Amino acid sequence: MAIAESTVALPKIHHTECFIDGKWRPAASGKTFETVNPATEEVICEVAEGDKEDIDAAVKAARRAFDDGPWSRMDARDRGRCMYRLADLIEAEIDEIAALESLDNGKPIREARHGDLPLVLDCLRYYAGYADKIHGSTIPIRGNYFTYTRREAVGVAGQIIPWNFPMLMVAWKWGPALAAGCTIVMKPAEQTPLSCLRMAQLAKEAGIPDGVINVVPGFGPTAGASLVRHPGVDKIAFTGEHRTAQIIMRDASETLKRLTFELGGKSPNVVMADADLDRAAQGAYIGLFLNQGQCCCAGSRVFVDKRVHGEFVEKVQKLAKARKVGNPLSTATEQGPQVDQAQFDKIMSYIDKGNAEGAKCIAGGARFGDKGYFVQPTVFDGVTDSMSIAKDEIFGPVMSILTFDDWEDLIRRSNHTFYGLAAAIWTKNIGKAHEFAKRVRAGTVWVNCYDVFDAAAPFGGFKMSGQGRELGEEGLKAYTESKTVTVSLD
Repeated sequence: MAIAESTVALPKIHHTECFIDGKWRPAASGKTFETVNPATEEVICEVAEGDKEDIDAAVKAARRAFDDGPWSRMDARDRGRCMYRLADLIEAEIDEIAALESLDNGKPIREARHGDLPLVLDCLRYYAGYADKIHGSTIPIRGNYFTYTRREAVGVAGQIIPWNFPMLMVAWKWGPALAAGCTIVMKPAEQTPLSCLRMAQLAKEAGIPDGVINVVPGFGPTAGASLVRHPGVDKIAFTGEHRTAQIIMRDASETLKRLTFELGGKSPNVVMADADLDRAAQGAYIGLFLNQGQCCCAGSRVFVDKRVHGEFVEKVQKLAKARKVGNPLSTATEQGPQVDQAQFDKIMSYIDKGNAEGAKCIAGGARFGDKGYFVQPTVFDGVTDSMSIAKDEIFGPVMSILTFDDWEDLIRRSNHTFYGLAAAIWTKNIGKAHEFAKRVRAGTVWVNCYDVFDAAAPFGGFKMSGQGRELGEEGLKAYTESKTVTVSLD
């Protein structure tokens, strides 16, 4: 199948160096690495490969900006104004930034422009409005004392983000940190550094002081590990795989850093017999195939009541087979390539496992085209709980359909995973919906919808899907410390 011609112009690459203390500089080692267009497998450009020395310079800059600089002491409303200006600058060139995101990540331009970027703006503006609303409380205690609490910025925040939603993850991390008065050292994913670097330049143009935001591209074992171990960093916020989070926890234990993790999932998406099947099929389709299946909360285990299984499968199969795969810079494209060769190979290996373990592939199941990291939208029916595709996070466009006929067994099977990020149920029975929401151990439960996100609604996981929450007031608390002040009135 031919890949559609591009309908969006290639974006300009503004910066490829480290952004430290308000200045662009090459890596101290002089090293660079390639960032690759996943649709063509061609090199987009060379990016500075930061490591321990660059991280140290960035942390020192962030430390000065926090301890001695204007940011943490700035009037909170003025911090908020800087954040509003940053959002305005992003909005002014939203089409160019969306194209940059699509080029580097491979996501369809329609998703980047009309999905990711509006959420970026909403997140930054939400937290800009929160900047002057962070406050403590007064507490009556025994004796002649006046006691109150203050919420203060945690300090220098090290932030490590993934490649699946590069710019949105920047906003989710920067928003609460900046509102709280923290300073930042960010390591973007090596697969997708370009939009983060562009956002750093816009932050400078927005008037955010030098040293408040620092960006060091590089690799996890060098730049990432150095950031985690650095004694000048007060907190690490990480989004990614649970195995990496385990390494971070061990390394951060030496300095007892504050930690928040948003990790993977194997989310159950339940279709009851009384559900609106057209709506449920569309929701399951989006809940899995959005962003090429590269979503931590993807509804990758679709549990369908046996009584409606055949009808539901027919609808999902039709949707998957009609999905338009191709050039991510074409506005007609619904699914682009996977982010890189490693991810492509991993997904194809799981498709092989699904076939080998006895699942029935009813859509897709192969590579798309002969260039780029494209995988056909794939649906497996006849999946059982013991199969690899039902247990492991594939992080790709592979849906597993399982059946159930007993409510209690469904609840048990939904929870039978060490993940607990999200879940969903499709039903007209509001009582069952609320019971499901209560009993399933997941950080987010959607009822008759999927992938509904808002900056005000906390997001995060139970069990090995993470700790702490992002977004909303809960996300803001992760970047503050509570201080108790007691004054004698005698």
